[in-house]
Amino acid sequence: MTSYIRKHTIFPEEFPEPWASDWGEDEFGLWMAFTYKGVRQAFRWCEPGAFMMGAPPDEPERFDNELQHQVTLTKGFWIADTTVTQALWEVIAGENPSKFKGEDRPVENVSWKDAQAFVAKMNGLKAELKLCLPTEAQWEYACRAANTTPFCWGDQIDSTLVNFDGSYPYNNGSPSQDRYGDYPAEPVIDPQRPESGDSRVLRGGSARGGKRGMDCGYCQRLRGL
Repeated sequence: MTSYIRKHTIFPEEFPEPWASDWGEDEFGLWMAFTYKGVRQAFRWCEPGAFMMGAPPDEPERFDNELQHQVTLTKGFWIADTTVTQALWEVIAGENPSKFKGEDRPVENVSWKDAQAFVAKMNGLKAELKLCLPTEAQWEYACRAANTTPFCWGDQIDSTLVNFDGSYPYNNGSPSQDRYGDYPAEPVIDPQRPESGDSRVLRGGSARGGKRGMDCGYCQRLRGL
C-alpha cells in the first residue's frame, strides 16, 4: 500500500505569515492556522497552475452549462481546509444561526451577505489575513486536487464518503442514505465574477442535495442576493 504525499513545486512568498498561530507541512502540503479565542481554522496552500474547469461532454449527469474549458491561475492562494465551523462563526460573529447545532459542524442558515460580513469581521481582527471568498475557479481548482474525475477520489460516490441524500445515487450507483443532518469555450486566466447580473454562485453540496451537488464541477446560481 502506498500513500499520497503532496510535493509543492511553487511555494508562497512568505511562510509562515504574521497571522499564523501554528504552521507546518504534512502529506497534503503546507498549512497555516489562525486561532482566535481558542478556536482554530487551518488553511492549505494551493500553488498556481492550470486545470480543466467544468465537465467533459461524456461525463454522467453533466449539465449543459458545465462547458469544459482551460483555466490558468497565475497566483497561489491559501484556502480553508474545512468549511467554517459553528464554533468559529460564533466566536467571530457573536451568534450561531445554525439549525443543527454542533461546534464542529459547518455553519448553515447564512447568506452570501452574512458570509461577507463574517469575512470583514475577521479581517478587522487581523488585517494581515486579507480574507475573501474564493472565486469559482479557485474553489474548483482546490476541490479537484489535481484530478480529472467527477470527484477528487474517483468516478463514483455514496453517503459513506459525503453527507448527501443517497436515495438518489449517481450514475446508476447503489442507493446510500446517510442520516439527514439537516462557463466559456476558450482558455481563461485568473477568472473573476461577472461585472453584472442578479445571481451569485454556490459551489459544493449539502445534506439536502443529490449526488450531483458533490461533483467538483457542479455549481448552482443563487438569485436575489
